[in-house]
Amino acid sequence: MSIACDDDVLGGEPRIDGTRVGVRHVAARVIDGGRAPAHVADQFDVSLADVYECLSYYYAHIDEMRELERENEEAFERIRESSVKPKEPVQ
Repeated sequence: MSIACDDDVLGGEPRIDGTRVGVRHVAARVIDGGRAPAHVADQFDVSLADVYECLSYYYAHIDEMRELERENEEAFERIRESSVKPKEPVQ
């Protein structure tokens, strides 16, 4: 299997072994982005088999993938809320 999880890479998210290409990255391009698997393989410089393995992993672990997506969205929201905001104009 070419899907690996390592706490030191992508925060432990499933990815193509030997790369920083996450299963969610591939799924987002193919499923959400409507890109052809061959196009995604070319974009990420991975094999077409790797793309299909990512998609297979994504669907076989859909609950885990949705939880990772939810956690990622929450982290993004926390960062956005804590970022420096412009001062309100003085009236």
